[in-house]
Amino acid sequence: MFDAFFDVVVIGGGHAGCEAAAAAARCGAHTLLLTHRIETLGEMSCNPAIGGVGKGHLVREVDALDGLMGRAADAAGIHFKLLNRSKGPAVRGPRAQADRALYRQAIQALLRATEGLTIAAEAAEDLVTGAEGEVIGVVTATGQQIRAGAVVITSGTFLRGMIHIGETRIPAGRVSEAPSIGLSDTLRRLGLPLARLKTGTPPRLDGRSIDWAALEPQPGDDPPEPLSWMTERITNSQRPCAITATTPATHDLIRANLHRTAVYGGRIEGVGPRYCPSIEDKVVRFADRQRHQIFLEPEGLEDDTVYPNGISTSLPEALQAALIASIPGLERARILRPGYAIEYDHVDPRALTPALEVRTTPRLFLAGQINGTTGYEEAAAQGLLAGINAARRAGGAVPDRMLGRSDAYAGVMVDDLILQGVTEPYRMLTARSEFRLALRADNAGLRLTEKGIAWGVVGSDRAAAHRAFVAALEAAMARARTEGGSPAWYAAAGVTVNQDGRWRSALEALALPVMTRTDADRIFPWLRELPRRVRSELEAQALYAPYLERQAAELRALAREEQLAIPKGIDFALVPGLSAEMRQRLMQARPATLGSAGRIPGITPAALAALAVHLRRGEVRFT
Repeated sequence: MFDAFFDVVVIGGGHAGCEAAAAAARCGAHTLLLTHRIETLGEMSCNPAIGGVGKGHLVREVDALDGLMGRAADAAGIHFKLLNRSKGPAVRGPRAQADRALYRQAIQALLRATEGLTIAAEAAEDLVTGAEGEVIGVVTATGQQIRAGAVVITSGTFLRGMIHIGETRIPAGRVSEAPSIGLSDTLRRLGLPLARLKTGTPPRLDGRSIDWAALEPQPGDDPPEPLSWMTERITNSQRPCAITATTPATHDLIRANLHRTAVYGGRIEGVGPRYCPSIEDKVVRFADRQRHQIFLEPEGLEDDTVYPNGISTSLPEALQAALIASIPGLERARILRPGYAIEYDHVDPRALTPALEVRTTPRLFLAGQINGTTGYEEAAAQGLLAGINAARRAGGAVPDRMLGRSDAYAGVMVDDLILQGVTEPYRMLTARSEFRLALRADNAGLRLTEKGIAWGVVGSDRAAAHRAFVAALEAAMARARTEGGSPAWYAAAGVTVNQDGRWRSALEALALPVMTRTDADRIFPWLRELPRRVRSELEAQALYAPYLERQAAELRALAREEQLAIPKGIDFALVPGLSAEMRQRLMQARPATLGSAGRIPGITPAALAALAVHLRRGEVRFT
């Protein structure tokens, strides 16, 4: 019946698909990546940037588990910026703008170098299911049937994708690429809950027609800070960006033509992203604002295309030209490609387990925008986790490679998705985590790489580099805890501390507001000899030490709740003290632990207490 067999088949070659396929292969699974066109693997469909606040945390976590995104961004990066540099390490976000062509090349090179991975230019049209409803294979558009131990769908915006430019509607997954209709029909046939979402892009501009001299330049960091810990330094030439903004004339034009946009004209039903709205949404929602900032981002070293970040639009093409001309510095700018909105199907992520496997369809995993998220980084993190768990399932093991809320922002995201679902495209924000002091971008490797080594997804080169870094950091921490002095000793060294007679270690002193880096280098000269990463991590740990001790107690309390497992198939109707509403919410979400039950919207403390008593009595009955 089947033409070929693979342990894991990944459908879709976007950011989620590339990470899923590479991760599954690194875990030892014989993996096939199906994509419409091999030359578009690693395509940056929207903005030419990776990272940012929240998103940069995800990139570092993907990198800590030996993923591709950080290394590819470093190989392609032409403008690096550590956002929130003036704030604490917990909310700093590394970001890189990339040369689109170089990013594609880097991803494709990394995929080609991945042992056990096969790539094929085929569209997936259907799934084959077994007697128990589990997925056992994929049917391609050419009729080929491929048997699979597990399947990961990372369809991005392709499921019944529809591009909107004013009144014009174009069926497409992205520009010049056909949508996936058959796969959407398959998911509906399998009973998965589908809904529509939308996202969009701005018009692309010809940089040669922009009046750069009239704009405020935005240089990158010097030296640029890599996104991957495996990158020693950035070797690409760097390019500056520039800032401009909309004007009252821009807003007047938009208000006069809202009826000609896809959303306000009633031609689109999908909900757009709250935290990355179209310029039409900004003008409507923030009617009192006179200007909205626009970042002009070069798309490549040998490419004159510029991405005007901040003016995503679905206005008709002629009106987009007028909109651009109303913006300072862009009065004579030429549009190379109009902006557009794109609407697509997604699956309600509450249908998934914490391993991103469909509850009702074993061996089927979903990752990326199909789960209601937006952004390259959110997709990559899901893809990596889905790939690891698909490899587990295909190998006959339980897909239990999961990250908790206290482990990683990726764990926060998955927990949010599967318990709360989405009403709009989900974007990672640092505010979503209750443990953000511990989940910093700088310590992602310390949090996750050993876990990745145990999971078998981290290669030997990264494992060796990680363990060398940990050894150096532990040695520096030990020395910083043992060296120090009294207030008088610090005063003699030129640093005034509270005269309480208490001995303070170097680690404590590094967190003092009065201790500058120059002072620290003078008092503790050995600090100057530390590698840059070790020094930075030492300072971060010193700064947050008092808070992390308090947060550690909260984490232990959370762990106790998370360890109280809710058996699969429990009959919530038999739990005494639960109202009909609480039973319905629990039945729909099917939480795996008492802690996750507490994060279901609408679950009351009384319901949690009743469930806890029932679980601890051990008299659980099943449906």
